[in-house]
Amino acid sequence: MSKFYLKPKFFSVIKNYSKEQFIKDIIAGIIVAIIALPLSIALALASGVAPEQGIYTAVAAGFVVALLGGSRIQIAGPTAAFATIVAGIVATNGMDGLFIATVIAGILLILMGIFKFGGLIKFIPYTITTGFTSGIAVTILIGQIKDFLGLTYAEGVKPVETIEKLEANFEAMGTFSWQALLVGAVCLAILIIYPKFEKRVPPSLIAVVVGALMVKFIPGLDEGVFTIGELYTIPTGLPKIDLGSFDLSIEKITAVLPSAFTIAVLAAIESLLSCVVADGMVNSKHNSNAELVAQGAANIASVFFGGIPATGAIARTAANAKNGGRTPVAGMVHSIVLLLVLLFLMPLAGLIPMPTIAAILFMVAYNMSEWRKFVRTVKTAPVSDTLVMVVTFILTVVFDLVIAIEVGMIMAALLFLKRMSDESSVRKWEDSPELQNIPEGVRVYEICGPMFFGAADKISEIALDDSVKYMILRMSAVNAIDATAMNALEALCGKCEEKNIKLLFAHVGNQPLAVMKKSDFYERVGEENFYSHIGEALKSIEM
Repeated sequence: MSKFYLKPKFFSVIKNYSKEQFIKDIIAGIIVAIIALPLSIALALASGVAPEQGIYTAVAAGFVVALLGGSRIQIAGPTAAFATIVAGIVATNGMDGLFIATVIAGILLILMGIFKFGGLIKFIPYTITTGFTSGIAVTILIGQIKDFLGLTYAEGVKPVETIEKLEANFEAMGTFSWQALLVGAVCLAILIIYPKFEKRVPPSLIAVVVGALMVKFIPGLDEGVFTIGELYTIPTGLPKIDLGSFDLSIEKITAVLPSAFTIAVLAAIESLLSCVVADGMVNSKHNSNAELVAQGAANIASVFFGGIPATGAIARTAANAKNGGRTPVAGMVHSIVLLLVLLFLMPLAGLIPMPTIAAILFMVAYNMSEWRKFVRTVKTAPVSDTLVMVVTFILTVVFDLVIAIEVGMIMAALLFLKRMSDESSVRKWEDSPELQNIPEGVRVYEICGPMFFGAADKISEIALDDSVKYMILRMSAVNAIDATAMNALEALCGKCEEKNIKLLFAHVGNQPLAVMKKSDFYERVGEENFYSHIGEALKSIEM
């Protein structure tokens, strides 16, 4: 194992770093920070935590991933994929539960990188990622209806689950605020229309400024619109974490383990997907295992800095590339700029109206929903794949992401086994050019496809009768065999021995032959009874 397989991209690209690229990276980093600022605040609120925690996350995780990551231009920070799961953890297990879950997830990510699991992420089916991504988009949208319409829940009503929020929204429709709707609608229109004419300034920044000015200067609007500062205390300066106040008991750790696993899987999937997108934009190649280690370290750093789970952000990474960022220095600059905002400008964040935050998150939900892919999959994919995607989507919305991924993976695995089983067969050869003039008393069966526990029962379908003296099993189409199939072959061999039938094998591949030798089956049948070609097996028979 090479000691360089986890080498961060920063140390590779910095060798030939130029002054011209440094200037480009600074410009790109500043622009990405401007984009990340309102998004980080919005995603923190969607995650059920304080607004400044989104910036804490972007500062800490963004810098660590830039320093240790396997991509040239990856930008890390809070993302919409984590919003619902973070909100659920905070609601049920508190901030200490979120701290524990994120640290465990970070450790898992580091181990995934060390043990070279970067390539295994491809085994997460497309239908599952599409299903839960679309489900997360719907949960974010439903969660922001309250602030977009200016609704006020009844005292004691604090919905956590998506369906509960939907019910609470209907019950609170009587508290609808036209002022909030007006501010939200104007900001949403800016987010939709503005990019069609101007792409240099982030539309979310324009929406934040316009929304704040509307509430500040248009008479009557401030009465029906809450701002961040009215609902949250916005601190200035670095965060202060008191780990002594956290419940770090075994019970708490056990309770958040499923969520920690989900955070790790999500962080791995989204960060590596972002790396792939980045590679295509700057003609580079990322180091997936180094990226996983960096994401693990970044998540641990984030919660120790007062933040929440983080991963690679595709939109911010793409913005980095489009604005000239070509090295991890741009990601570091992005974090430093946000740190300066945190130290000196955070009180201004209190002026942002909540409907503006809701409008930004509406656009985040729309962009991540990829509804066109969802519809196309429904129209073109096999029914079984569509079922996995739809079930994952529904479970994400109705229950939570942990259940959705668990059930989705189980369904996908079972459907895969069913397909492999359908591809496996054991058939009797009765008419074939290769098998002309077969002596009476000889039976030839061809075994096709992988022989595993889902298909091993087909071996038992081989018929044995008193007229059979020789049994030839042709296995040229068997690329793999497992212990269950070996057990079935041993049972067949036992029946042949009972009936005094000689068992021969032809065209046995490398993997099946290795398994047979390891289990002593090869010796039991006899080396002389294994042939490289079916013709040789037939010639060896003496009737």
